Amino acid sequence: MNILKESAALVSRVTMRLCQLLLGLIFIGQVTVVILRYVFGMGFIELQDAVAYSFASLVVLGLPVALTHDAHVRVDVFRAHQSPRQRRWFDRFGTMAFLIPVFGLTIWWVWPDVVYSWSIREASAETGGLPGLYLVKTTLPVACGLMILQGLTMLVTDTAESSR
Repeated sequence: MNILKESAALVSRVTMRLCQLLLGLIFIGQVTVVILRYVFGMGFIELQDAVAYSFASLVVLGLPVALTHDAHVRVDVFRAHQSPRQRRWFDRFGTMAFLIPVFGLTIWWVWPDVVYSWSIREASAETGGLPGLYLVKTTLPVACGLMILQGLTMLVTDTAESSR
């Protein structure tokens, strides 16, 4: 159990650092695109694609980071009046009934598209755009797997802590 918790924490830290890097790329890239367009009158499709790819990856990989830091969306109107024990029960129920099945189904649903995207080495739809759109599409099942891993880690550690 401790190995699972430590592994999930490491994966979470790596994912969070990647999200921070993507946010920096988005900021620098978008500022550069705006300056090039409105100051110098130039377009740079590859940079625009890089910003779009970074944003898409950030949104998807931000999900497991938010779950790790307990910053995900909840119905706090109900949660405010719950005891810690009730909160743990609802969190366990939500993880088992919603988180794991929904993200598992998402992996199952998008997998054929990701495999096809890899098989044709899908690139940007823009002429002269960046290659590697298949890598961006791969972030969705990866993020879903990370969500499931985080959910299982929460279930295992919460069950172990509540039994003490």
